[in-house]
Amino acid sequence: MKKRSKTGSSTKKRFKQRPATQENQDVNALEQLNYNAAGLDIGDAEIYAAVPEGRDKDCVRVFKTFTEDLHLLVDWLQHCCVTTVAMESTGIYWLPIYEMLEARGFEVYLVNARHIKNVTGKKTDIEDCQWIQQLHTYGLLSASFRPAEEICALRSLVRHRSGLITMCSTQVQHMQKALQLMNLKLTNVISDITGLTGMRIIRDIVKGQRDAHQLAAHRDERCAKSEKEIRKSLEGNYKSEHLFALKQALQAYDFYQEQISDCDVEIEKFYQTIEPRIDIKSHPLPKSQRKPRRPKGSDPCFNLRQHLYQLSGVDLTQIEGINVLGAQAVLSEIGTDMSKWPTVKHFTSWLGLCPNNQVTGGKVMHRQTQKNNNRAARALRLAAQGVSISKGTLGGYYRRQRARLGPAQAITAIAHKLARIIYAMLRNRTPYCEPASGYYEEQARQRAVKNLKRKANQLGFHLVEQAA
Repeated sequence: MKKRSKTGSSTKKRFKQRPATQENQDVNALEQLNYNAAGLDIGDAEIYAAVPEGRDKDCVRVFKTFTEDLHLLVDWLQHCCVTTVAMESTGIYWLPIYEMLEARGFEVYLVNARHIKNVTGKKTDIEDCQWIQQLHTYGLLSASFRPAEEICALRSLVRHRSGLITMCSTQVQHMQKALQLMNLKLTNVISDITGLTGMRIIRDIVKGQRDAHQLAAHRDERCAKSEKEIRKSLEGNYKSEHLFALKQALQAYDFYQEQISDCDVEIEKFYQTIEPRIDIKSHPLPKSQRKPRRPKGSDPCFNLRQHLYQLSGVDLTQIEGINVLGAQAVLSEIGTDMSKWPTVKHFTSWLGLCPNNQVTGGKVMHRQTQKNNNRAARALRLAAQGVSISKGTLGGYYRRQRARLGPAQAITAIAHKLARIIYAMLRNRTPYCEPASGYYEEQARQRAVKNLKRKANQLGFHLVEQAA
């Protein structure tokens, strides 16, 4: 007797037999496509370069990474009639030679290191550059995305500003630690110690004030806690070593604040040098649909929204959950030319916001999104967290997805939808049109009704919708 599965059917009938193809196609997968291809293995001190055999006495050469040696490397590649070069994205070491090769007219492929893993065995720099050259010759490598030169410059400034904010946040944590060590429970009565009330109190403490009554008098009128509660939290043990740590953390915080302001000035100057995509006079900036709020410490000190509108031609801040800093982070990473991605599916796949289905034996073994360190996807996920508390259309969509998938996957779903909206706006140069209230809920209702009718027809029933 044949052993049956739990469902009562034979295990052989679990999968349907697929028909064979009528004609066998002759596919030459190893046809040489790039005859004039070279491969570079880049390090901090040396660069190993491989060219096709017969172009020079030595098909592999090693060069130092000084500027003079890089020029010699480019001259040697031109002497060998090389037209396209492939290299790994090794840290930041690839950037000087990449820019130099592009300036000389080479077609440069910056390749993900995970895509060109070498075969097992002994590994050397010579073998690596030859392996890269061989893969590139047969057209097995795909170039990583790199935006236009002006967007790359903007991206460097935006990333530098983000790093300054991170270091500034570290100093805030140091101030909080020093206060806790002195048992000054200021964080229990003030939500943000870098606000008006908190900074006035901390600066007065550093100057030598110890009287809790005078320190609590710095309370701002908009503070939720009373002066009595603040005074109670400022009674502690003012030790000299912790006061010294608090003083240095405050000085470092002020220094990074100045650095951020200088970086904002430099970013504003750079925006002024970029040719605007849209005339602000004939197409004025749309009115913001959000309520005005007080500026925070990380907000730019210039009209960033207008510069982003002139750069992209659309106002991304009209999208629910995306503020000016989020829009700047996304545009500085992806640029404004959406033709780099043929479809929106290619774009969401590059961001890592779509399912990474891995199928084997007719079964999906893995569905989760692929892990990456994409800064644009990170900015979209932060925007999705802001959507979670929104009362708009996307907020309702998030709450429905959270009930069905859970919080983490709902954030990814909202980030994916934001990416599709941004792609459509930048590709078609159309403004954002927010769906009507309950749009996604009505779509879910229509899908549920359609499934019920299909199920009723399968069971021999006729489903009739009752009038309200």
